[in-house]
Amino acid sequence: MFNRDRWIEIFETIKSNKLRTFLAGFTVALGILIFVVLFGLGNGLENTFNEYFTDTKFNNIYINGGRTSKPYAGYESNRLIELDNEDLKDISNKFDFFIEGLTPRITISGEVGYKLKSNNYTIRGVGPSNQDSEMNVVMFGRYINVLDVLNNEKNVVLGRLVKQDLFGDEDAIGKYVSGGGRSWKVVGVYQDDGGDNEERIIYTAYTTLQKILKNTDKVNSIILSYKPSIGYEGALELEKKLKSFLKNKKKVDPSDPRGLRLRSAAKDMKDNQDFSLALNYIIIFVGIGTLLAGIIGISNIMVFVIKERTKEFGIRKAVGATPSSIVWMVLQESIFITTISGYIGLFIGVGFLSALGDTLKEEFYITDPYVDLNTAILATVMLIVFGAIAGYIPAKRASKIKPILALNDK
Repeated sequence: MFNRDRWIEIFETIKSNKLRTFLAGFTVALGILIFVVLFGLGNGLENTFNEYFTDTKFNNIYINGGRTSKPYAGYESNRLIELDNEDLKDISNKFDFFIEGLTPRITISGEVGYKLKSNNYTIRGVGPSNQDSEMNVVMFGRYINVLDVLNNEKNVVLGRLVKQDLFGDEDAIGKYVSGGGRSWKVVGVYQDDGGDNEERIIYTAYTTLQKILKNTDKVNSIILSYKPSIGYEGALELEKKLKSFLKNKKKVDPSDPRGLRLRSAAKDMKDNQDFSLALNYIIIFVGIGTLLAGIIGISNIMVFVIKERTKEFGIRKAVGATPSSIVWMVLQESIFITTISGYIGLFIGVGFLSALGDTLKEEFYITDPYVDLNTAILATVMLIVFGAIAGYIPAKRASKIKPILALNDK
């Protein structure tokens, strides 16, 4: 029930004890502020790690050749291991049950132009499943298809920024761009959430690039997308068997770490999740420690406040105030100060994180730091509750002191 006289009394007490009120409020606001900022920066760091994985699927295994570091089966060390179309076919046949998609990749760079505009771009020869592996989203037209691969078609799919550079607002589908002394028909435009670099790539059929590159059958790498249903452990086992199969086929020492390189995006993701989990535990530990420090600070201040007001409580009891009314008065004041201060700290913290934005991304890898509002409010409520408890215990003790003893207190 609202008691106007009680609130007037509380405001008068606050007004006459500005330093004490400021110290109590500052402790609460600082605790919440540090808690919010810590959680926000931790979430920003996690955003950066997650962004790193947005340009590719997690169920990809990347296969690359290399140079052997050990002699094996009559071959000398430092032998160049190259992947080719036959490897693509053998992998498809042997591991078909586990494969969701399979695409080679051939990468070159060259100048590509349209009318009077031109620029140097990365050009990749791929298969149709590359769209799913790289999570390319077709905006206009279509992607590279099976017929492009079978017929060595000079069709290209432009990244969004390539289209913007060369065509501006003009429709690119069906138009021809020039590159390497040849004309290429634009059949599609794609976008990619992986960033600007991913949208400055031009894709064509890998067989087309092989034909241009002196009819070679070599590929730079192979991307295998496995069925997600096999799980993380299944992916590791598949990677192990795939590596063993290719090393045996290419006559590479099984213990040679350099002859063939396989990398699983699932393992990268698992490492990222483990790191993020450890980071979250550290942040939670530090955050809770900060809140505990704030609670201890409030407790110490409230003990001092109650001690300072012992004589006042004695007078109140002498004129008829009940112990419960004294306790409730202290609690109201404590809850009021901690609530106002807590939400001031909360709003300052949220505003600070919002102002940071992406300013820490380049140097500290913190992207768009934020804090979940429910978490921040819960932490604030916890501090208010413990602030009330911190005021209740000494107030309860003081309310039991006999008036004569309280009046004699110095």
